[in-house]
Amino acid sequence: MDTQITGRVWVVGDSVTTDAMYPAFAMKLPIPEAARHIFYELRPGWSDQVRPGDIVVAGRNFGLGSSRPVAALFRELGVAALVADEFNSLFLRNCINHGLPALTVPGARAAFSDGDTARLDFADGWIENATSGSRLTGGALPPLVLDILAAGGILPKLAREGYIPIPAAS
Repeated sequence: MDTQITGRVWVVGDSVTTDAMYPAFAMKLPIPEAARHIFYELRPGWSDQVRPGDIVVAGRNFGLGSSRPVAALFRELGVAALVADEFNSLFLRNCINHGLPALTVPGARAAFSDGDTARLDFADGWIENATSGSRLTGGALPPLVLDILAAGGILPKLAREGYIPIPAAS
């Protein structure tokens, strides 16, 4: 698995809640439709602007709140990775379980602006702003997490290893 990603950056602030990312009304919708409402109040229209391969960079305590499966929405939109100064721990685990790389890098939010190009390596734990040339180091993801990401999430990993049945093709 390639652990390096390059993409266009979208920046959000501190303490962005899962409610702000996945509004209650969207929880009754199928994932493809619900994904169109991510950041519904925080950044209206964002889901129409984001493109596959983009990277979301956030401040402290990103993903605060309930355990809504927001990572599934980011993946549906093609977001390649999340980087934050600090993640809410439940949200971070949710991302990994859904196969979405999430890298903690203190100071990342201040180092980026919307539209910058980021390069990151989640196995080595760094992110670089290709626009400004600055590079920050954070926590590298451990081998078990890398294995979960390589499998596409925890359920595909468990199916691959024979712990659960392989899901039928949709």
